[in-house]
Amino acid sequence: MNSPIDGIKKQVLNVPAYTLHAYEADIKLNQNENPFDFPADLKEEVFRRFREYPWSRYPDFIPDSLRGKLSEFTGWPKDGILVGNGSNELLQSVLMTLIDNGSTVAIPLPTFTVYRLLATVLGASIVDIPLDADMSYNVDTILQKAVESRAGIVVINNPNNPTGSAINEAGLRRILTEYHGFVLLDEAYYEFGGYTGFDLLKEFPRLLITRTFSKAMGMASLRLGYMMTHPLLAEQISKAKLPYNVNQFSLIAAEVALENIERFRPAIKTLLDEKEKLWKALGEIPGVKAYPSRANFFLVEVPAAPRAVFDALYAKGILIRDVSSYPTLGRCLRISVGTPYENDRMLDELRMALDKLRGAI
Repeated sequence: MNSPIDGIKKQVLNVPAYTLHAYEADIKLNQNENPFDFPADLKEEVFRRFREYPWSRYPDFIPDSLRGKLSEFTGWPKDGILVGNGSNELLQSVLMTLIDNGSTVAIPLPTFTVYRLLATVLGASIVDIPLDADMSYNVDTILQKAVESRAGIVVINNPNNPTGSAINEAGLRRILTEYHGFVLLDEAYYEFGGYTGFDLLKEFPRLLITRTFSKAMGMASLRLGYMMTHPLLAEQISKAKLPYNVNQFSLIAAEVALENIERFRPAIKTLLDEKEKLWKALGEIPGVKAYPSRANFFLVEVPAAPRAVFDALYAKGILIRDVSSYPTLGRCLRISVGTPYENDRMLDELRMALDKLRGAI
């Protein structure tokens, strides 16, 4: 009776929390965000529409207006689209719907740690699917692990965070053909060049695709995501979502973004151009290995202690992500693609930091 945590599920007590230290820095390249903000005039349009909405009323219970615009944008029927408070909420709703006592979930390693956290808290057993040494997906390994373990769900982040690796259509088709469980495809970064499994949705009714407005649309602070799947499956997953789960401001902002989708393409192109420059520049730094990426970030192996490199850059006002605690990534950092100025500053400071650290050895 005196213990506040006696009775907490063992899997909750044992699973590591998803945490992120709130560092402050002039140049922020640690969270795979879009460095180009939502256009100012479109913000004003969002504010205008929201001012007209009665704040004393709940948001749309079923956001049919936004789902209709998403249907026009994607080409997927509205009844097969769900909207969530970020794609993370939709991932949680999917797992809540599909995980039962004794369920097994197959998850690549390393990948976005929230998948494991959610599945473990819900009581599933986790089967790790190791990436190849070059951080690429191995379809044979995915199928072997999923089939042998009788996993009910395979989760694939495409492109994968934090490695940037991606699966292609042939690989995904083979998985969907030879594996008979559910495939949850998280496409948070697909706008930056990753393959989308959208064309396979009609053919494979056990495929679920989640996407977000946080990255390419520059709406990370508004927390808005969506999912596409078979309408019958979407109907069941909707039961695991909280009512009024998305606030009206975010719903309006998403509609404005979709109505003006062409306004976001120049920023995406600039990011992709900068990504190519960054790829080349990282490859020219002695001892640095950048892994190929289809996302808006690079996994970078450094010839020094990653934490020491992180600290050296942070001392200069540049924040990147230390991922050396991830399995198999003991020498790695993750660097988001920023603006031209931010990328140049980061590269200059990275070169100087590595020179100093080499000299100290």
